[in-house]
Amino acid sequence: MTTTIAIAGKGGTGKTTLAGLLIGRLAQAKAGPILAIDADPSSNLNTVLGLPLEKTVGDIREETSEKARANLLEAGIAKRDLLDYEINSSVVEGVDVDLLAMGRPEGPGCYCAANNMLRAIIDALADSYPWVVIDNEAGLEHLSRRTTRDVDVLFIVSDATVRGVTTAGRIAALLDELNTKVGRHYLIVNRAGNGLSPELERAIEQNGLELLAVLPDDPLVAEFDAVGRPLVQLPADSALSGALEPLVATLLSHTRGKEATGAHHR
Repeated sequence: MTTTIAIAGKGGTGKTTLAGLLIGRLAQAKAGPILAIDADPSSNLNTVLGLPLEKTVGDIREETSEKARANLLEAGIAKRDLLDYEINSSVVEGVDVDLLAMGRPEGPGCYCAANNMLRAIIDALADSYPWVVIDNEAGLEHLSRRTTRDVDVLFIVSDATVRGVTTAGRIAALLDELNTKVGRHYLIVNRAGNGLSPELERAIEQNGLELLAVLPDDPLVAEFDAVGRPLVQLPADSALSGALEPLVATLLSHTRGKEATGAHHR
């Protein structure tokens, strides 16, 4: 049974940092192998995780599209089988964590047949992992474009500003418009050096958001980034690592509930 977690929010809120640290904490908890999906075109989740990256799904799609237009696809090999092989070959394997980077989004001249196959292949790949963590680009509409799988838990990340929380509220409001189903969604306020102001608390309430955690502005993050050190190596006693406990506990609790429900239905 796979639990799918997605991280969303406007640009610059620290989504990739949060995704990488959550992945690291789940790996430390020995919760099972994790598939990390980097759905941001900038593709830098690998640097947070300390993993190499050579090829993205976007690269594979473009290469396949060019070969199809030039009639150069290998004869005797089904396109689905070819793409399946390429996707599995592009997965970067780590310790308890594997990484798949989506790369560039499809353009107006996309090879749509390949895109449909890719979505199905990625979903089938994800089903072989107990955990899937998706680091999204800014916004939400791409979530249904990049994958057909449902999301169990969505973390919407905001900075500690009223404008950021208002944007998070708009993202939450978009959920009903997506083809992708989302189970539960929570607000994470990041880089809140002085906690929440009364104005922020009112904005959270007015937007109907469920606040799960307020994360500090940890100076160690900037120090690690400055020297290119993977953020998953942040010490357990760092301010940010300690503040992640509510998120990890929520995920583990959600999974236990999901497993119990599945066992009941069986």
